[in-house]
Amino acid sequence: MTEHILTEKNNQVLVVRIHRPDRKNALTHAMYTALGDAIEAGHEDKDVRCILFTGSADCFTAGNDLGDFAKGLPGEFTETPVGRFLFLLASASKPIVAAVNGPAVGIGTTMLLHCDLVFAGSNTRFQMPFANLGLCPEGGSSLLLPSWLGRVRAAELLMLGDAFSADDAARLGLINRICEPAATEATALEACQRLAAQAPAAIRATKALLNRPNIEQLKETMLAEGQLFAERLKSPEAAEAFTAFMQKRKPDYSRFD
Repeated sequence: MTEHILTEKNNQVLVVRIHRPDRKNALTHAMYTALGDAIEAGHEDKDVRCILFTGSADCFTAGNDLGDFAKGLPGEFTETPVGRFLFLLASASKPIVAAVNGPAVGIGTTMLLHCDLVFAGSNTRFQMPFANLGLCPEGGSSLLLPSWLGRVRAAELLMLGDAFSADDAARLGLINRICEPAATEATALEACQRLAAQAPAAIRATKALLNRPNIEQLKETMLAEGQLFAERLKSPEAAEAFTAFMQKRKPDYSRFD
């Protein structure tokens, strides 16, 4: 476990907090390992009936730590820390809720597609800037977003990679409710406690039925995305994007075919 992922039980809710404030909660491989461990621990603990992912009142996560990910993803995607986390998240049988404030970049947005309930502060800014970084979609977003929003809206979010507000996310049906940032976590925790008070087997059955229509296709898509994402991390375009990020300038893709 890393000190940047904190866990605590609140009654029958496992609260998993991303806590790396000096780096805007940017996620490292070690943090992904800890997030995956938290999901496994929550499912093994019979007293846990719901898992809540959150950050702070001003930041959920700025996405992947580019310094860490510039080194690539060694081995099979499903065995990497990020791949393991995503597949555990997508296959979770217990309900998962998210409380989101501030930046929710990359995985900070795509992981929410696998949550059962999402509460966002009015200060939340969602973004999936994969193409902007010379990368490709991940987390099943290339399957889920077109099926939920339509292809053209999904293409806008994934190809142009612009940030969008909590109001936009609510309009698109990606979140349940907009909250005052200071109240987001408490609102989400209240929903978790309501879920925990429900008949647990009935909740698990309902979740399984909601996921059933596309679970196999989702796993196939996540694997294809992950393998291509790993390849893209080694690409010249990604190298230019990461260098530009470190130099605080816009990437120049004009020399690429």
